Amino acid sequence: MCTAITYNTKNHYFGRNLDLEFSYNETVTIVPRNFLLKFRKVADIQKHYAIIGMAYIVDNYPLYYDAFNEKGLAMAGLNFPENADYKEEKAGKDNIAPFEFIPWVLSQCSNIKETKELLKNINIAKINFSENLPASPLHWIISDKEESITVESVKDGIKIYENPVGILTNNPTFDFQMFNLNNYMNLSIEPPQNNFSKKLNLQPYSRGMGAIGLPGDLSSASRFVKAAFTKMNSISGDSESESISQFYQILGSVAQQRGCVNMGQGKYEITIYSSCCNLDEGIYYYTTYENSQITGIDMYKENLESNDLINYPLIKGQQIFIQNKKDNN
Repeated sequence: MCTAITYNTKNHYFGRNLDLEFSYNETVTIVPRNFLLKFRKVADIQKHYAIIGMAYIVDNYPLYYDAFNEKGLAMAGLNFPENADYKEEKAGKDNIAPFEFIPWVLSQCSNIKETKELLKNINIAKINFSENLPASPLHWIISDKEESITVESVKDGIKIYENPVGILTNNPTFDFQMFNLNNYMNLSIEPPQNNFSKKLNLQPYSRGMGAIGLPGDLSSASRFVKAAFTKMNSISGDSESESISQFYQILGSVAQQRGCVNMGQGKYEITIYSSCCNLDEGIYYYTTYENSQITGIDMYKENLESNDLINYPLIKGQQIFIQNKKDNN
């Protein structure tokens, strides 16, 4: 399961936790402007916006988990089992396979307005990447510097929701997740007032009691509420260091630790990586489960006019700085 968030300070940030019990050896992958993007049922795109994100590369094709383009439009796909419903191909529609959706949008749209226009003719088609890689059940969050939307392909068709909280997790559907926030409108960052009974002299005995009732479990519905509460009340300075540090604190509030979600056969779901993208500066930051040091890759330090994919394997080993290390020379 996963959690994706957006966050604004001076710049706009977008990222996610990828929560799984295994890794596909994903890499930070850049699609330069002249890399030929091939699609199964619509025309290929030769010249397009440059894209950077986390992807599993198969047969020289980037299967993106999350990414953003040089115009500051970002997108992430999150697990949506049993609810995702992909359709048969439809004549007259843009039949897009789920694994193509992120590069198809990010290669040609610069903002949410253009994305909404592009999506008017979309059909997310039931097309597997290969026999060994069937289509994953997903829904998506798409964000620019001003707004976010959620896209779901369900039995009733394509649903496009305005996403005012800039949060997405997994099941159930997004409309339920938003409605469910009504159950937590009593939560507060302020000390609670005694509404239990005027006949009793009840007093706060600890800091943070205004948030009693905030979910702390790892279910997707609970993570949606906790991430929304944390983000909507989050305060950060405008510097890059303060901004990305606060972003990771928000993601950390809903991270998954090994041993807490048992998947059977000795496997446990963990937060494999956490990403933070500066959409204004073109920098993709990440941490991994065993490496809490923030690593950054700047897309503008690469040749974005290239025809070839550029990718960086993740630094997974813990990076530790010993502050009082002595010089033995």
